[in-house]
Amino acid sequence: MASEQTEAKRTPIPDHVDKVREIKKEEPVQEVTPESVQEDESLMEKLPEPTGYRILILPFTQKAVTKGGIHLAESYVEKERLGTNVGFVVSLGPDAYKDKNKFPNGAWCQARDWVIFGRYAGARIKIDGGDLRLLNDDEILAVVNNPEDVE
Repeated sequence: MASEQTEAKRTPIPDHVDKVREIKKEEPVQEVTPESVQEDESLMEKLPEPTGYRILILPFTQKAVTKGGIHLAESYVEKERLGTNVGFVVSLGPDAYKDKNKFPNGAWCQARDWVIFGRYAGARIKIDGGDLRLLNDDEILAVVNNPEDVE
């Protein structure tokens, strides 16, 4: 036992590592945002197709830098995105707004609109690169031109 301790004391601590295994970098996941969906139509293939009277929404993500130049923490931006009630309409299910009794004046929104919905409305879905919401067609409260105008 004593010889093992003296042997350990004699072995110097190396100042470098001879063999370093190569770490493979994963390809970055393309983030699913309203802007990226508009620019790259191939992202639509990753997204689920809403069924029935449901609408697929991408929640609005505010910019990480304010107008005054303040950099917001990534955790704060993520928290705000999850709690947002503004989103981008990606697609509508085949039966959305087809009920003439419920929607006598036609559809309240269409694909590529920015809409306001209830804070806790719909089902949240997480996919590679982003969170989505599936809402019923009657959960849309309003259509807006610019999501940054809504607080």
